[in-house]
Amino acid sequence: MSSIGSIGSRLRDRAGAHSSLGDRVMYALCATGGLIAAAVIAEMIYQVVHGAGPAISRDGLAFVLHSRWNPFFNRFGGGQGLYGTLVSSAIALVLATPLGISIGLYLGVMASPRVRAVVGPLVEMLAAVPSVIVGFWGVIVLAPFVAHHVEPFLHGALGFIPIFGTPQTTGLSLFTAGLTLTLMVLPIIAALSRDLFLTVPRELTDGAAALGATRWEVIRGVVLPTTAAGVAAAVVLGLGRALGEAIAVLQVIGGGHGISRNLFLPSDALAPRIAQEFLSPEGQEIPALFYLALILLVIELVISVVARRIAGRFSVHRTVTT
Repeated sequence: MSSIGSIGSRLRDRAGAHSSLGDRVMYALCATGGLIAAAVIAEMIYQVVHGAGPAISRDGLAFVLHSRWNPFFNRFGGGQGLYGTLVSSAIALVLATPLGISIGLYLGVMASPRVRAVVGPLVEMLAAVPSVIVGFWGVIVLAPFVAHHVEPFLHGALGFIPIFGTPQTTGLSLFTAGLTLTLMVLPIIAALSRDLFLTVPRELTDGAAALGATRWEVIRGVVLPTTAAGVAAAVVLGLGRALGEAIAVLQVIGGGHGISRNLFLPSDALAPRIAQEFLSPEGQEIPALFYLALILLVIELVISVVARRIAGRFSVHRTVTT
């Protein structure tokens, strides 16, 4: 019996040693990956700030307020690009958020497993379409449709509002860019929302239904509050996609000059301007492009921080209420 006990003790010691070695290896791998990611991000921030240094020293914050971009006279401003980026992303979020959450609710709560198995992958495939293809479709199909039908209708019905001014003949405008971004943001919000709604414990929904709650009351009182933090993160992830999109927006925004309240006029955005001008920049245009990249980077970081705070407040509220 003593020999059997000693053998068991040695086996346990050996298993513990292997487990401890595995834990150390896993910790080292995770720590190395985290350090590499942090180093890459720090290097990117340094390169962007360093490259934008001359433009920051020359123009300061006035660069953000000026909208003219003229390389021949060394006059650069990021006001129009900032305006176009924020407005087109706002259009995308206003349209894509309710549609994406609705699609997620249908697939996660209302649809049968057979319908979910067919429609769900189609939504995910829409997110995998290359942006250049989406932009090409926007030029060929969406822009003419918007120019001939959507913009005239909105101008006729809501023309007293300055943002729905006189439509253009081409359909290449800030409004079309927002619609294109909507198509690109929609599957992200829909797919993530669906996955979140599927994680809601069945006991909660069944319990609410057993107490006499209707389907809408179950969604409003159980499903949405339980997943509020994750849905907010999904919306912010879609916003990040909209802010950083370059090629598709470049194809449909029209490349206009100046800031106008009319959404139906051609405009510009930060990422398309960087993608377009960085092919052959010269002289002082290079620091100006880095300055645009720095503005875009700051916006992304601010939105990320705000999103984490919003998600944290939702989580705290849910913990307190439960």
